[in-house]
Formats: sequence, structure tokens, C-alpha cells
Amino acid sequence: MPRGTYLHVEEEVEERFQCAPGPGGWRYVGERSDGRRIDVVVDARWRQIRVEVLAPDWWVRGGVTGYQLAWVRGARQAETGDEAAEHDARAHGFLGESPSFLVTVARSLRLAEGEQADVGLVRLAGPALSALTVAQRWRLAEVTAYETDTEPLPVARYEVADLATGEIDEIHIAGDVVVAAPGVELTDLESPPNLGDLGL
Repeated sequence: MPRGTYLHVEEEVEERFQCAPGPGGWRYVGERSDGRRIDVVVDARWRQIRVEVLAPDWWVRGGVTGYQLAWVRGARQAETGDEAAEHDARAHGFLGESPSFLVTVARSLRLAEGEQADVGLVRLAGPALSALTVAQRWRLAEVTAYETDTEPLPVARYEVADLATGEIDEIHIAGDVVVAAPGVELTDLESPPNLGDLGL
């Protein structure tokens, strides 16, 4: 069960996490130094079936139901006067500031090396967890095996293009851990990533 720490570079916020495969899929739990908490559960096809993000003032709970992504967003303080509101969109899953979302999207696409896929996602952004639908093109550019003390570690390099702006980012994933991504650094990892049954 990998445990470790991601650093969100711009905000200088740490995200302590642990993740593990379960009987029907995979689960990720993260807690950030700014008080935000993330809980992501996927099924055997890496679909986000239960997602919960708790920010200091707002929360979002949702998941994939068929071809739709449904979620509820509400304020954590009753005195704000905002009631929880239900939303849905035709989308593949959530994106967010946590690297867990990068892992789940990459694994759910099950791309072979050199393949690409266009996908619609709902990005949860900022302190208010505002939802924005985005279109991206994910391409598995290459998989490179790095020698370790125990066994070779395959690291997948994805090129992710924003179809609205044309901007391309690179994301490096080993098993169920993000090794590198824009604005994110893996600063500590207490045990190796899970490689088995992860569609590698």
C-alpha cells in the first residue's frame, strides 16, 4: 500500500496520501496541509464510482453513473445560506488538484503505447470547488522501465492536450503513483507503487 507525500508547488501545500487496490477496484485517500481531503473509489474498470472532496468551506460528492457524471456540491457552513445543488454532465470523470484524478483517468483509458483518446472531464477548481467541463486528448507516449533494487519499474509518460487551448502537459505515472506532473512533485514514497492488475 503506497503511502507518501505530494507537494503542490505553487501553493506550497503538501498532500499526504495512501492508496491500495481493493476487492472491486482501487481507493485513494489524501489529506492536504490546507485542510482539504480527497477520497476516490474506482471500480475494476477504473471508473470513478465514488468521489468526495472536502474543502474548508465547500464539499463535492459524486461519481460516474453509466455515461453520466453526477455530483452534489454544497457549503460546509449552514450560515452561508447556500443549499446543496445537484449537477450532472456527460463526462468520463472528475479532474482536480489531487494527482489521484490523473491516475484514475489514465488507467480508465487503458491506452496502449502510442494510442490516444479524447475525453470530456469535469474539473473541480479553486477553494469553492467550482465545476468546469473540459475536453482533453490523452496520449500514452511511451513506457520506460527503470531499474530498481528489486525489479524494473515501468513509468508511463502521457501527453495531455487541452483541446480548447492546444496546451500540452506531460504526466509521468508509475503504477498508481504520479511521479511527476505540472505543479506537482512526489516528495516522499514509503513503499513501491502497486503495479499488479492496474492495466499496465
